[in-house]
Amino acid sequence: MSHFSDRREAGRQLGAQLTHYSQHPDALVLALPRGGVPVGFEVARILETPLDVCLIRKLGVPGHEELAFGAVTSDGTRVLNDDVIESLNLSQEIVNAVTLRELRHLAASEVLYRDAQPAAEVAGKIILLVDDGLATGASTRSAIAMLQQQAVARLVVAVPVAPADVCQQFRQLVDEVVCLFTPDPFQAVGLWYEDFSPVSDEEVRELLAECEVKGEHPL
Repeated sequence: MSHFSDRREAGRQLGAQLTHYSQHPDALVLALPRGGVPVGFEVARILETPLDVCLIRKLGVPGHEELAFGAVTSDGTRVLNDDVIESLNLSQEIVNAVTLRELRHLAASEVLYRDAQPAAEVAGKIILLVDDGLATGASTRSAIAMLQQQAVARLVVAVPVAPADVCQQFRQLVDEVVCLFTPDPFQAVGLWYEDFSPVSDEEVRELLAECEVKGEHPL
């Protein structure tokens, strides 16, 4: 029933569908950690483009963290869902406290993944936003909102697997959506991988370092 052996193989298949961006001087692969990084690594390797991680944290309602009222990136760019904030009557103090907590998590991830090197510059770039799949697409949607505030030249969402209706929604938000497989019924991303083992922080570090050694990292 699985469609991909693992994330690396899915990335190789995905990269083969993105060759129109091969060696483009303005192209940058941004992978959502952690599962998107092995996929993005293979895409960046095939296209010979830089790879970086898109560090983003959802801002969860205290006590109901699965319900997000916004998201924040490591550079402090924040997108808020005013409807959720107003409907739950969340105070500015709560919004700021949760933001501060998530920024601390992001700062730790910066050190862990990049040794505190700055994030790649995205303004004016063709951004290939890569994950191992979309279910609801909440994290990717937050990343899109962030990137659209940062004057990117073109925004492409590239994933191995996603529901067809979610892909269609994303086509209204970005310049291009590349998805290899849209099963129906969809059920879950992991169902379509033979090996969907959790990706460790160490693996993310190693893949980013390997790209850097090969000169594919922007830093």
